[in-house]
Amino acid sequence: MTGLHLPAGSAAADGDPVAVTPESAGWRFTGLRVIELEPGAKRTLATGADEMLALPLEGGCEVEIEGARFTLAGRRSVFDAVSDFAYLPIDAEARLSSPGGGTIALPSARAERRHEPAYLPADAVSIEVRGAGRATRQLTNFFAPDVGSAQRLVAVEVLTPAGNVSSWPPHKHDTASAGGEAELEEIYYFRFDRPQAFGFHRTYAADFDVAVPVSDGDVFLVPRGYHGPCVALPGYPMYYLNVLAGPGAQRSLAFSDDPAHAWVRPSWEGEARDPRVPMTTAAGPNASQSPRRRP
Repeated sequence: MTGLHLPAGSAAADGDPVAVTPESAGWRFTGLRVIELEPGAKRTLATGADEMLALPLEGGCEVEIEGARFTLAGRRSVFDAVSDFAYLPIDAEARLSSPGGGTIALPSARAERRHEPAYLPADAVSIEVRGAGRATRQLTNFFAPDVGSAQRLVAVEVLTPAGNVSSWPPHKHDTASAGGEAELEEIYYFRFDRPQAFGFHRTYAADFDVAVPVSDGDVFLVPRGYHGPCVALPGYPMYYLNVLAGPGAQRSLAFSDDPAHAWVRPSWEGEARDPRVPMTTAAGPNASQSPRRRP
């Protein structure tokens, strides 16, 4: 299957570095736009048929929507802290501005039901440490299914320390089953802290197998099949934003492991977790992390 890996710049549109819509992805629900605001710049967004989040990746911004004003303090980079964010409903006009400049991710899902605009602070975001040993990683569950009010949109962040793997064991969520798996389309958006950094990602099914190096700003589309692992090479920690949506009546992240590798998950019982995780909190980076600065 071709067209799943979108190297940095190949998903750009209208001056934005990433502009993935359900139409451009060839599916029904999930989208992602990344915008860059120069210091003092303003941007007006019409959400239309998409519910969205405004998530600062670098810097912060002000969001004005339907008489409300949300100040998103943001963060220096995705490797420095967990960020606050805002929910933007369908059929709304939002005005974004950034006195100091910023890069803002806009995860989205095609929806029909309208929910109220909302602000969610960084210190209320749940952080989960998953796995063990070299499979230890951080899930920042900022808009997991039990967070906020939305129809379809789910978004989480994953931080993988240098030399570790995440999205492991490989799992899928392409077939709805009672209590076992949800049907979801998924976007991976990768960031690294140095321009030369890269890692690896794999997605596969019976009829295709795509395993590629991924670099800063790359997008990977997962319409179906097992996905994982994501490999962070020694020296290069990895971040990715996952955006998910599907046709189910309830927001969900339910998945099924690849049976060939499912034995790995219980093998973590009793194995020590990597002390570098969690890598970030609302207060800043883990003190055991080496200083990280984007050039």
